[in-house]
Amino acid sequence: MRKPFYITTPIYYVNDRPHIGHAYTTIAADLVARFHRLADREAFFLTGTDEHGSKVAEAAAEAGMSEIDFCNRTVETFKTAWKNLDIDYSFFIRTTSERHLQAVRKILDAMRTARTEDGREVVYSDYYEGLYCTGCEKFITEKELLDGLCPDHQRAPDRVREKNYFFRLTAYLPRIIEMIEGGELQILPEERRKEVLGLIGQNLQDFSLSRERVKWGIPLTFDPTQVAYVWVDALSNYISAVGYADNEEEFAKWWQGAEVVHLMAKDILKFHCLYWPAMLMAAGLKVPDRIFLHGYFTVDRAKMSKSLGNFIDPNDLVAQFGADGTRYLLLTQYPFGADGDIQAGRFVEQYNSDLANDLGNLVSRVVKMIATNFDGKLPGPHRDTGEIDRLMEITERATGTAYEHVKHFRLSQAIAVGMDLVRSANKFFNDTAPWVLAREGRLEQLGGILYACCEVLRVVSVILYPVMPRKMQEIRKVLSLDDTTLNLDSAMTFFELNAGVSIHLDGPIFPRLEAETVETGRTKPVETSSDNLIDISEFAKLDIRVAEVLEAAKVEGADKLLQMQIDTGTEKRQIVAGIAQHYAPEQMVGMRILVVTNLKPATIRGVESNGMLLAATKGKNLRLVTLDGDLPPGARVS
Repeated sequence: MRKPFYITTPIYYVNDRPHIGHAYTTIAADLVARFHRLADREAFFLTGTDEHGSKVAEAAAEAGMSEIDFCNRTVETFKTAWKNLDIDYSFFIRTTSERHLQAVRKILDAMRTARTEDGREVVYSDYYEGLYCTGCEKFITEKELLDGLCPDHQRAPDRVREKNYFFRLTAYLPRIIEMIEGGELQILPEERRKEVLGLIGQNLQDFSLSRERVKWGIPLTFDPTQVAYVWVDALSNYISAVGYADNEEEFAKWWQGAEVVHLMAKDILKFHCLYWPAMLMAAGLKVPDRIFLHGYFTVDRAKMSKSLGNFIDPNDLVAQFGADGTRYLLLTQYPFGADGDIQAGRFVEQYNSDLANDLGNLVSRVVKMIATNFDGKLPGPHRDTGEIDRLMEITERATGTAYEHVKHFRLSQAIAVGMDLVRSANKFFNDTAPWVLAREGRLEQLGGILYACCEVLRVVSVILYPVMPRKMQEIRKVLSLDDTTLNLDSAMTFFELNAGVSIHLDGPIFPRLEAETVETGRTKPVETSSDNLIDISEFAKLDIRVAEVLEAAKVEGADKLLQMQIDTGTEKRQIVAGIAQHYAPEQMVGMRILVVTNLKPATIRGVESNGMLLAATKGKNLRLVTLDGDLPPGARVS
């Protein structure tokens, strides 16, 4: 029997409202938890808010409120955002809750009584004199400053001298190295693992467990004049939420006996990968199994900040794209785990291309043909065609492939499996030309094609459910499916739908959106350049896709022109290009090329061209822009 699965996000500071950085991590954790549940695995998903420390106290004072009233107000903005984004968390932890307070006191007392292998106290009293950045809520060294300022908050840190209790981190570093190198504590991705091991080699010192001057926090039981250092307080949420102080059975299941995964951005690596495991070992508890630290992102090539005016509220995105559209757009901008760029200027275009055109259009045209030719009842399968066998093979292995990606946190690749399956079904639909079969009265073959497309949609509704739960439920309703088959096992075999069930669509699953700018808080229009430069939003209007050349021939009476039939992943179309003196027609057939697909049609020498291929020239030489690797027709260049 598999271990229960426990995944956490970091808890978010309540000194400000939620933004898409918070949403990105939380949606990702929600997707992972949902996928494991689809695999019939118990999963617990924790998120919450970090409500103590001097930074929160400062924000409350600026707002003219008490600390707890300020926290109560801000917490609701997070809960509202997660509700709007359809985040299905198991528990929302608040560090001001009584449950958390008791757990922090318990782990502090456990560390206070602990001894190192050589008999020294793990927690000891001493004086700290140095720099402290309130924005980071951490002590900072001179070498970390940039022109005397904290590089993250652009403010000078405070110089403090105060009595603290210290945690003997140095005593646990050798064991942490052993656990990381032996795989007992997995740090992912690999570059983050190397970074942690590199930090250990930089003469790390013991850290302060408490603060004397900070008043907004949890007092130590053994010295009420001190409050728990905010990171000690915050990190303890991962165990307080699952019963460390008040429910032994729950804690044994979800911490000691579960696969524990922490998910977060890489900026809090040291606290989670070094401080937290050491604290747990001192308290006699297991360490997390895996810590995954994803990269940073920019918004339209700029760091997200209020001063730049590119702060994006996830609630605004939900208002424009819906919960599912927002979840999909945020997780498909670049490979999960890496640094990347959120191209807000392309959100409408991507939504229309991927969701309205590729997925939504597949649903609508399949349903329309079933309504027209089979009175809205699902026709029976018909296997007498090689095309269906190929589609069935792709479909049956897709679910397992997607789940394998999720287990290794390749979330964007898992989503791509579902969308590639959609594009395969669109290609199958176009290649088999069911409208011709309908016109010729070949209803058995027509029914088989439509049945096969519905089977693909059934499987897609499972694979993409963790990222777009509401819309996948809508697709399942179209297919007369209930939640009893909403699991990975049911999506691993073909021919599961029962012929004769009602197939009905009330309206578009993903209605097309009019082009408009995503609201990012900008107060000034983007200025145009006088040196022939274009804004990123202008370039983002181009829809460049991978296409496969199916047929090619010279245009009669034109020595330089080739006329080609191409597959763009969702349809066949014709383009004309001036490459005949560089490429023979037979060379082009089967080639994967890059095509601008959203140009207005043009007529060249009497032949209509719907798109433009990309090529580079120098002098008389011309070469097509092709791929470094194999991607299917329809893959977008970004």
